[in-house]
Amino acid sequence: MEHMAQLDTREKLAILADAAKYDASCASSGTAKRDSRDGKGIGSTEGMGICHAYAPDGRCISLLKILLTNSCIFDCHYCINRKSSNVRRARFTAQEVVNLTLSFYRRNYIEGLFLSSGIIRSSDYTMEQLVEVARSLREDHQFRGYIHLKTIPDADPELVHQAGLYADRVSINVELPTAGGLKRLAPEKDGARIEGAMRDVKGAILDSGDARKKYKSAPRFAPAGQSTQMIVGADAATDGDIVTRASSLYDRFGLRRVYYSAFSPIPDASAVLPLQRPPLMREHRLYQSDWLMRFYDYAPHEVVAAADEGTGMLPLDIDPKLAWALKFRDRFPVDVNRSPREMLLRVPGLGVKAVDRILASRRWRRLRLDDVARLTVSVAKVRPFIIAEDWRPVILADRADLRPMVAPKREQLELFAA
Repeated sequence: MEHMAQLDTREKLAILADAAKYDASCASSGTAKRDSRDGKGIGSTEGMGICHAYAPDGRCISLLKILLTNSCIFDCHYCINRKSSNVRRARFTAQEVVNLTLSFYRRNYIEGLFLSSGIIRSSDYTMEQLVEVARSLREDHQFRGYIHLKTIPDADPELVHQAGLYADRVSINVELPTAGGLKRLAPEKDGARIEGAMRDVKGAILDSGDARKKYKSAPRFAPAGQSTQMIVGADAATDGDIVTRASSLYDRFGLRRVYYSAFSPIPDASAVLPLQRPPLMREHRLYQSDWLMRFYDYAPHEVVAAADEGTGMLPLDIDPKLAWALKFRDRFPVDVNRSPREMLLRVPGLGVKAVDRILASRRWRRLRLDDVARLTVSVAKVRPFIIAEDWRPVILADRADLRPMVAPKREQLELFAA
């Protein structure tokens, strides 16, 4: 601790910003709009700056993303900041984080703060420090920018509640997809307590919403909701396990997002961890699967059905929507002039906007293949799966070579991996 006290602010920032890079759950979509043009505060949840994250509507969100400290009393095998890890340690005071946030904002570097922390002294003490940062920004400095706090599930529920009163979004990491994986790699963490904390946050968000329907002056609680993160590839969980777990979390706790973070080998790694990180494409396929469940009305078991029956893993060379379509060829081709929205959404290459445009356009005319081509990025991927006024593909069941025809070229996959 004496050594940490000797570090200047720049050195601390370098260490603690780098340590925060392993947390993926820092998107800032869904928050209430606030700005300081009324002259009563500082900061804004709107605007442009240095890019750190993107909202679903395409806005670039700039965040100061740091840890309060990378010291920790826990010894989770997969964490580079675990107690036994041989890394350089640093620690900010709450006031230092407040000063940094305001300084970065005034220079137009950021629009908000993402703050997490290793656990020091105790869960309650750490949570008190995180809450104090948010409280000081909001109350002492009238900061109206975005604040995302990573909460400590073992902390007193009242402290977590206070966090939600100051922050736009709170998040609690479930860490690993299975209870067995959590017990093996993070024995000091309790899955039941993590879920209990998530349940409390959900209840507080619902209560806040009900209160604001009756009283406009009622305080907001985490208006951008809560999120979580799962590490992919650190244990033996399959993609099917991860998809099923994510769907359960969405349903039970009303999450805004589940984030996936591919395990990355760390210095002085524990012997129980894999020697190599999983392919980056695996993380990407899980995000695509998540998108299918959230925006394309796929049930979890349908996404799991796209995985290999033997391994439970999603294919890496094609996206899960295409994998599902190839596995269930009897559902295709789909008539773009007659089929309902739910079936059009199953067509590889047709996004939500394209489907909505098709539904709007066909009210006035029969759609031809050229019409569909104008509504999508690549009609080549769509053609084998649709019927149009002037187009009918060959019978899908007779085309054993269909997969290589519609799969991305190898060079495209290699470019993504790079």
